[in-house]
Amino acid sequence: MLWSSLPGRLKTEKWMNVQVGDIIKLENDQFVTADLLLLSSSEPLNLVYVETAELDGETNLKVKQALTVTGEMGDNIDTLAPFNGEVRCEPPNNRLDKFKGTLTLDGQVYALDNDKVLLRGCTLRNTEWCFGLVIFGGPDTKLMQNSGKTTFKRTSIDHLMNVLVLCIFGFLVSMCTFMAVANSLWETSDGEVFTAFLPREDGINAPLSSFLSFWSYVIVLNTVVPISLYVSVEIIRLGNSFFIDWDRKMYYPKSDTPAQARTTTLNEELGQIKYIFSDKTGTLTQNIMTFNKCSINGKCYGELFDFSGHRVEITEKTEKVDFSWNRLADLKFSFHDHSLVETVREGNAAAQAFFRLLALCHTVMPEEKKEGELNYQAQSPDEGALVTAARNFGFVFRSRTPETITVVEMDKQVVYELLAVLDFNNVRKRMSVIVRSPEGKLTLYCKGADTIIYERLDPSCNKLMNVTTGHLNEYAGDGLRTLVLAYKDLDEDYMEDWKKRHYEACIAMDDREERLDELYEEIEKDLQLLGATAVEDKLQDGVPQTIEQLAKADIKIWVLTGDKQETAENIGYSCNMLREEMKGIFIVNANTAEGVKEELENARRTMCPDSPVEPNVIRSRAGLFWTQKTVNVPDEKVDGDYGLVINGHSLAFALEKNLQLELLRTACMCQTVICCRVTPLQKAQVVQLVKKYKQAVTLAIGDGANDVSMIKAAHIGVGISGQEGMQAVLSSDFSFAQFRYLQRLLLVHGRWSYLRMCKFLRYFFYKNFTFTLVHFWYAFFCGFSAQTVYDEWFITLYNLIYTALPILGMGIFDQDVNDRWSFQYPQLYSPGQLNLYFSKKAFVRCVMHSCYSSLILFFIPWAAIQDTVRDDGKDIADYQSFALLAQTCLLVVVNIQICLDTHYWTAVNQFFVWGSLAAYFAVTFTMYSNGMFFIFTSSFPFIGTARNSLSQPNMWLTIFLTALLCTLPVVAFRFILIQLRPTINDKVRSKFRKEVLPAAKPRRPPMRRISTRSGYAFSHSQGYGDLVTSKRFLLTRPLKSRPILFVKTDSALAENRPQHYRTIREEQEEVHRGP
Repeated sequence: MLWSSLPGRLKTEKWMNVQVGDIIKLENDQFVTADLLLLSSSEPLNLVYVETAELDGETNLKVKQALTVTGEMGDNIDTLAPFNGEVRCEPPNNRLDKFKGTLTLDGQVYALDNDKVLLRGCTLRNTEWCFGLVIFGGPDTKLMQNSGKTTFKRTSIDHLMNVLVLCIFGFLVSMCTFMAVANSLWETSDGEVFTAFLPREDGINAPLSSFLSFWSYVIVLNTVVPISLYVSVEIIRLGNSFFIDWDRKMYYPKSDTPAQARTTTLNEELGQIKYIFSDKTGTLTQNIMTFNKCSINGKCYGELFDFSGHRVEITEKTEKVDFSWNRLADLKFSFHDHSLVETVREGNAAAQAFFRLLALCHTVMPEEKKEGELNYQAQSPDEGALVTAARNFGFVFRSRTPETITVVEMDKQVVYELLAVLDFNNVRKRMSVIVRSPEGKLTLYCKGADTIIYERLDPSCNKLMNVTTGHLNEYAGDGLRTLVLAYKDLDEDYMEDWKKRHYEACIAMDDREERLDELYEEIEKDLQLLGATAVEDKLQDGVPQTIEQLAKADIKIWVLTGDKQETAENIGYSCNMLREEMKGIFIVNANTAEGVKEELENARRTMCPDSPVEPNVIRSRAGLFWTQKTVNVPDEKVDGDYGLVINGHSLAFALEKNLQLELLRTACMCQTVICCRVTPLQKAQVVQLVKKYKQAVTLAIGDGANDVSMIKAAHIGVGISGQEGMQAVLSSDFSFAQFRYLQRLLLVHGRWSYLRMCKFLRYFFYKNFTFTLVHFWYAFFCGFSAQTVYDEWFITLYNLIYTALPILGMGIFDQDVNDRWSFQYPQLYSPGQLNLYFSKKAFVRCVMHSCYSSLILFFIPWAAIQDTVRDDGKDIADYQSFALLAQTCLLVVVNIQICLDTHYWTAVNQFFVWGSLAAYFAVTFTMYSNGMFFIFTSSFPFIGTARNSLSQPNMWLTIFLTALLCTLPVVAFRFILIQLRPTINDKVRSKFRKEVLPAAKPRRPPMRRISTRSGYAFSHSQGYGDLVTSKRFLLTRPLKSRPILFVKTDSALAENRPQHYRTIREEQEEVHRGP
């Protein structure tokens, strides 16, 4: 709703008409239409809850709060109408996490930050209504500032075809010019002889004859220009798109989502991908956090061991812990180590303190619709997972007020007084709460990254710290997100003094954050270690195997994520992108341009000591008339595999003009690149950087609106229809439900499409040039008079009927090896990356092959029929018999050629090839019959030619000889080439014919890595501790129900390796049946 100029009224208005300064009313579940300054809301103390999945990919709710001075206006239209304030703020920019401004109202100046602003693209949740003042609209909003430009995508083959067609047109003009000049010379030298019995009309002379000859040959030779090529190309692309849509192995039965080719113009480019840019959350992972393991007082929980002490792998069949003793337990929570429950229920002090900390130290908002039905609204999914774990183990976070936290501890309700929340930020990497128990005991509970907490532990914890560190290394090796827990008992007198200084720092106008940090550092010392947690952000099924397959295909994968560095690194190890056997993994996290440059240069020199200081930049021209300037930075050879991890603030410096090439050189030397904490615009900038300087085909894949810019910037965009809406899918070129389907899209459909398109183009140019060049040779025998070699009906039907269907059959159905062998040998994908199957060189070879074939197809029939007589002695060396023989030889040769080019024969291919030959002879005998001549005398002059000529054995012998001379060199050349320089396709096809495909390898559990890194399991945005203690979130009524975003379902498709064929019905039965 938009505030109208009419007093006391609201009116409905379109988004396009919203202007800066308008006051807008939003209601629950509505999208925010512009960047708004929040004025008031229906919630107590002016809170609103928004979902930012369309901005940063996170589905958890965020809290925003209006200024008190504006919140007092409520929904009173009479109060809102005369609102007269002045907002001063930063200019439009793309920083989603920052906003600086002031509001001047009634002479008072109020500070504005990101918590006071609703950004376009957010969705209002659990809030009945709110009012906002438009501060940025249209292209000035932060969402639009992060949006990439929509470009019309075309494949490299399209661009090459345009250049070739232009060259062919020039070739046609050259041939016609040559014919015109030759005709003029012939008319001058030999044409005069014929004027005795073929006198010229008045005004006709050699120059005019030459001029008419030029345009006549333009008509005769126009078949060399592939006009029908574009129609055939689109038909083939449409057919290959249907194969993607119909592929049952890319169908996801759980969400009833098939793969979808949303465009039909980019299929063959799927077979040429060199760089993949992927989002992490929701793309590689399921975005579902589960409490997996923990370490309490030096003892590890969460793993199972057999009687011999060996570790047992946990599967879906493993017995789960029974939480029925806890009436408030979350039934969806699962855990398998029974010893932890027993330890807690036995009253172990350390275990109970561990879960008490998890139940108290957080900023989760509870929602209880019915008695005992709790629903937690967490700032980050992993924080919600920790609170849920505490809930199931008997420490249930029930409710909170600004001053208290209510926890049900082992069925006993306990109310803690909340004295302070020491909130999380990116520098602190920890969070603490200070509470007073009912007994009056003061305790500080703290959780954070291991490196941060370890620095603040009491020296008495050294022994326990060493044991816990070993457990953390194991957890990190399993790719889990880890967190260390500690506590500290506080003195009452010290706490009173600290609270006084804390209050003074909170109301300070200058250096507020610095003063607070000093106080936090002071009190968060001499902590006592409790243990550590391990939360798993589950990978999607088949992600490690997919990435391994793509790496074997020499495809480089870059992960561009808004998540934290530690989390991204752990996921990198979990999905085999980062490996312990790598020679080095470089971390770039400098805060200055000079620091970033130094770190990138050091990494490059480590990988390639001989690398020149300045990059080797190759500048060239391409496109029509060579007007397009291209810049290429060639790859530098590196010995071994390396990885690169770069932070968002470092990436901002690296993307500046003077550091772009240094970033590109260093990153492209690495097998894996992970960019953390990046904005949507930075994602697009990274893709554009690679597109500009590497001249390689790129693919971007994501599932959220924050990936749209990247998807639009890449050559091919793939959207995953997951948990974060349909924005990515709607902007993509291809879509499916699971990341693992990407390998089938590229290694099977993409490679086949590229192979089919290249074969189609080579054969199409061959058959058209061969057909046309026969006219060129015939011109030397007809005085360059533009007389055609073939019957005019054959010329009409050649591309329309006789050769159309066989080439379409090959372009739609052909494959060198089947899909199982394509997965077994991912190296088959590399020729497409190098563009080996169709290029300018391949086109020149096609033209040379056509020249040779056309010479054979003209001169062999011409020499054979010149002095030939029939069995009865009559002469058959007439023009009509020669035309019939030449066109028959041509059709037989081009059909033999397509048989040689076809590797995969189907019933459709057989029907098209033999059907086209049968159609030719049927049409020929019909059109050359007596009946057609008597009915349409002028249209069918070749009466009896087929019957008289094709009844002679020497005619068939000529056809056989011509076909043999045209195809024998091709067969011999291919045989020698396979023997001397076999390609990867030749080798695999040879194995394909001789061997049986090996059985699928058994699925092995992921290898552990030994590392001291740990993931800090918090969202990367600023916490809400100030809201928790400010009485600004307290609700006087229950929160409205919110639909569950994620339903935890264990997939039965994890074992679905793409080598195995299964129908949709079988997959659905297996899902219901379970493994």
